[in-house]
Amino acid sequence: MKIHESLETLRRALTQLKHTIDEKLTQTELYSVFSVNVTLDPDTAHPKLILSDDGKQVRHGDIRQKLPDKPERFDPCHCVLGKEGFSSGRFYFEVQVKGKTDWDLGVARESINRKGKITARPRDGYWTVWLRNGDEYKTCDDPPVSLSLRVKPQWVGVFVHYEEGLVSFYDVESCSHIYSFTAQSFTEKLYPYFSPSLNYGGKNSNPLIITHVSYNK
Repeated sequence: MKIHESLETLRRALTQLKHTIDEKLTQTELYSVFSVNVTLDPDTAHPKLILSDDGKQVRHGDIRQKLPDKPERFDPCHCVLGKEGFSSGRFYFEVQVKGKTDWDLGVARESINRKGKITARPRDGYWTVWLRNGDEYKTCDDPPVSLSLRVKPQWVGVFVHYEEGLVSFYDVESCSHIYSFTAQSFTEKLYPYFSPSLNYGGKNSNPLIITHVSYNK
């Protein structure tokens, strides 16, 4: 009887150990193996957006900068894309959203309309989540889906599996899932997409910050 109990205890311990190892491998893949170095593309940024010198931060400014009106530049929507696009495989990046009341994050396809009014939804080439008014989280699905988040995310992770048509969002600190677009059909390059929104007289002046992927958030 004691031998049987000991074997059963050992079996449970080995099962738990395997489960723990599997979890760590999954985290390693997400946080390390698939992480990419995202830098903002100034040629795509709306003229009121202010980018840091290292291309890792973006905030909204009050003064419209005198910039060339390139076809790739967003106007009048206050958006910016990452420099590098991805047309295969898996990739992951993280963004600090701490202290903000409004933001948009996700990915967009290369051929999106960047001039005039933009409707951010998958059929128009956008896969994003939003924050509005400090506590209203939604997706850009069609129609938009309201999200009930237990904790307000400070860092948001974005994971894309191109071949599977998957775009997933995570709360980095709690390692919890926020939302996923599934069974999408990607046929062109996808670019990381960011909007810090308006600063609303300083209430939303904090930048979006592309952060170094780390376990210790």
